[in-house]
Amino acid sequence: MKILVAEDDLTSRRILTAVLKKWGYDPVATKDGLAAWNVLQQPDAPKFLLLDWNMPEMEGPEICRRLRLENSSNPPYIILLTGRDEKGDVVLGLDAGANDYIVKPYDPEELRARIRVGQRMLELQESLVEARDALAYQATHDPLTGVLNRRAVLGKLAEELERAKREKKRLSIGMCDIDFFKKINDTHGHQMGDKVLIDYVRCMEGQLQGSDCLGRYGGEEFLVISGPSANQDLCLYERLRKRVAALEVFGPSGPVSVTVSIGVAFATEESTVDSLLGAADEALYRAKANGRNRVVYDSDLSGHEIGGSLKPAVRACLESAGTRY
Repeated sequence: MKILVAEDDLTSRRILTAVLKKWGYDPVATKDGLAAWNVLQQPDAPKFLLLDWNMPEMEGPEICRRLRLENSSNPPYIILLTGRDEKGDVVLGLDAGANDYIVKPYDPEELRARIRVGQRMLELQESLVEARDALAYQATHDPLTGVLNRRAVLGKLAEELERAKREKKRLSIGMCDIDFFKKINDTHGHQMGDKVLIDYVRCMEGQLQGSDCLGRYGGEEFLVISGPSANQDLCLYERLRKRVAALEVFGPSGPVSVTVSIGVAFATEESTVDSLLGAADEALYRAKANGRNRVVYDSDLSGHEIGGSLKPAVRACLESAGTRY
């Protein structure tokens, strides 16, 4: 474990560094508070700090206060080392954000014991952060495919729609539905159906870029969001359809072919999440009714789309694919 040592006295710094190495730690020594603060701004900064109270540039308690203001979910463990032994000084140091306080001259074995306590606290803290992150992931992701679940992808859509309006950039969504998915389950079993979903999602993800986002809307329906920070690719959805059509999923009963129908809608200044989803759903319904394995665009391209009229660009894209909206 790396330990940051901030001590302005050269002899004390060398002795403390040597002792820490002897105990199996990896000390990072600094001669003043500013140097210590600069080390703490690095991505791989030590999580355990031994700070002298009185230092040039920046004192130990000031470093404590700055670190606590960052409101990190995984803060460092801090022990203040000082010759001040008044009760008021102890309270002041702890109030500044230190976890522990050792008065100089200190007994090396006491310091070692307190470092062990701090190490256990950091390990516990890290395990709690990992558990929290795991729960957050489970709450926002589909357990089978790993993409955003319905609630999370709709939240993402609300954010991207607001951003598209604010930045005057295009936003489109594609409601994607695997054709005859029930037949796949009925013919090849639900385990094969699950494999189809997983391989289908990996295939789709391979075509997305930038801020494009994919989420499971429900069952075999998935929602693609092509966000305003992406380089809007109007042929994205046709490319997705083609790549899925070329996909073969292999199982015990042999390969299974997959196709997808996609309904696409573009955001306007008046769009809401519900109206955008409704337009994409209606386009998807027409894609299914017209034979499946196709992309159908919202027919209400009025020239008021965010970022300018899409009619010429959509027509060019569809003509190259041999389809119409």
